[in-house]
Amino acid sequence: MDFSNFLAFPVDQMPFVFLVLLIGFTVHEFSHAIVATRFGDETPRSMGRVTLNPRSHIDWLGMIFFLVIGVGWAKPVLVNRARFKSPRVMGIIVSLVGPLSNLVLAFISLIIFYALLQGHVIDGFSVGTVKAIKLFFSLMIMQNIFLFILNLIPFPPLDGYRILEDLLPRTWAEKMRSYQQWLFYAILLMFFIPPIRNVTIGPIFEFQWTILAAFNWVAVHIFGGAVLRM
Repeated sequence: MDFSNFLAFPVDQMPFVFLVLLIGFTVHEFSHAIVATRFGDETPRSMGRVTLNPRSHIDWLGMIFFLVIGVGWAKPVLVNRARFKSPRVMGIIVSLVGPLSNLVLAFISLIIFYALLQGHVIDGFSVGTVKAIKLFFSLMIMQNIFLFILNLIPFPPLDGYRILEDLLPRTWAEKMRSYQQWLFYAILLMFFIPPIRNVTIGPIFEFQWTILAAFNWVAVHIFGGAVLRM
């Protein structure tokens, strides 16, 4: 039996996907940790999360899930919002910086990719090396845009849920928390049952192409040349 048919990515791309997720997850969780610490909560520092060492942030089961089914997770950064001067506003910022860090990673990767191509830096490399570089940067761009969008979906345990929770009036937030378990089950259905996924979160992820187009527009105006195709 060919098990590669059941994987989210081609087998030959797995090492590149693994490296991209290692970077994306680490920067995402580090961003939560460092901002929470700057806002006065030492919980992330006491738990060893204010670091760019991937071992502090990677949940290996979550990594395996991502490689197999295309959706996974890292270790969440625990934050005590009571230690913030403005718990709700600062809580929103702490939740938001994680997804934003992935968006920034995607944009930086695209700019570097453009610079390599338009500057003819990789022209003299072997065909295999050029192919590997292009694959790595394509994955860095698209998977980090994916992580940005994924984490802003307002369902637990994603960052978007915590942002919505902090935005809502307290009574509404408490009411929403009482349904947290069911909301978690709902997002599982949305991800793993194709007919439901196609009419719920599927259209949301189409937004990644809008983001890519915007990034391409900026890069073309900086470097010139053709629009990158992923």
